[in-house]
Amino acid sequence: MPIFSKKTNATYRNDIIAGIIGYLTTVYIVVVNGSILSETGITLEAGMMATILASFIGTLLMGLYGKLPLLLIPGMGINALFAYSIVQGNGLTFQEGLAVVLVASIIFLLTAFTKLGVLLKAAIPDSLKHAISVGLGLFLILIGLEKSGLITSGESTIIAIGDFSSPVILVSILTLFIAIFLFVKNVPANFLVTMVIGTLLAYFFGIIEPGTKIDQVSSELVFIPAFTAMNELSFWLAVFPLAMILIFENMGLVNGQLSMLGRGEKAYNRGYKTTAISSLTCAFLGTSPTVSAAENAAVIASKGRTGLAAIVASLLFLSTIFIIPWITMIPNVAISPILIIVGFLMVQNIRHIPLDNISEAIPAFLIVVMIPFTYSIADGMAFGFIAYPIVKLALGKQKELSAAIMIISLLFVCDFVLKIAGI
Repeated sequence: MPIFSKKTNATYRNDIIAGIIGYLTTVYIVVVNGSILSETGITLEAGMMATILASFIGTLLMGLYGKLPLLLIPGMGINALFAYSIVQGNGLTFQEGLAVVLVASIIFLLTAFTKLGVLLKAAIPDSLKHAISVGLGLFLILIGLEKSGLITSGESTIIAIGDFSSPVILVSILTLFIAIFLFVKNVPANFLVTMVIGTLLAYFFGIIEPGTKIDQVSSELVFIPAFTAMNELSFWLAVFPLAMILIFENMGLVNGQLSMLGRGEKAYNRGYKTTAISSLTCAFLGTSPTVSAAENAAVIASKGRTGLAAIVASLLFLSTIFIIPWITMIPNVAISPILIIVGFLMVQNIRHIPLDNISEAIPAFLIVVMIPFTYSIADGMAFGFIAYPIVKLALGKQKELSAAIMIISLLFVCDFVLKIAGI
């Protein structure tokens, strides 16, 4: 099937416009992902450059190889897992974290090109898959509230509300409600508009000063993953949740988006394989893995039907390099509302958890609450995966336990035992 086909009833104009809209609705990821990556020890500029290159290469691959109007960008939630759990939580260096990305992406690649993906998809309970998404959503909301200054560490409590006399809090609140208004009104490129308005408000309130932009972009284009931590169990326990999220999130996203397009199994296979290849390149570009963007719904709604839309968006992503010196001025108060809204969208998956089934609900509940409360996605997942077989056995439902889920649970138990032992 060619990149542009008459069989799709698409026109060059529709695909070009859809590609532009796709770019405008996702370009916010350059700043947001760069900001999260900067928590791992690299510069904001390096994180933004990595995000641009990963989005450019992944989306270009989707246009040329996948032949689909889908954009690939670093995944929200996955970037938080990489920065706060894999790197900070396990005490890894940035390059060691990229080694985790590489190994997890290889596993993802194997599932895309073999039947392993189908077997693994069937082994993990749907309730736990949805619980991970909900927990990630709450985690992003927590990070967004923290970045905005709306919550802070309390003197006598773990969390307290921020200082409302601060101009930072005022701008954060104004930007948040503006973001919500734009989002519910479904304003085109509402995330991008939010960042612009938030930055202007920050300037007028004296939070940022003109001329604070950098004068040059990062020269770091290629990173070499470091495998110095491969002999530690924590390394492999970091690989597992990342690989699982990559597999299941992309399965759901690609399948759902192609359903909107009315495409069949062949298109799904191409799209899924492309996401796996793109994910692998991220280990060398210096970012958390890319996924099929949730905003692809806007591309499809704009009548994007072929790979041409993805090619247009990819070229626009590459051109973003030339405005890095200016977009680094965007403050946290302009980014935090996006994290909060994306977190809300992920939390909606709670409706898929069978809360009336206690054997599914309790393990899922533990994942949902422990991810944000422990500030660790991997540890939060561990509580749910360990509880799952315990609850099933207690209720006499051992037949519902697969060998895979038991092995995964035992791995998480081993991780806890090693932590207790101080290893």
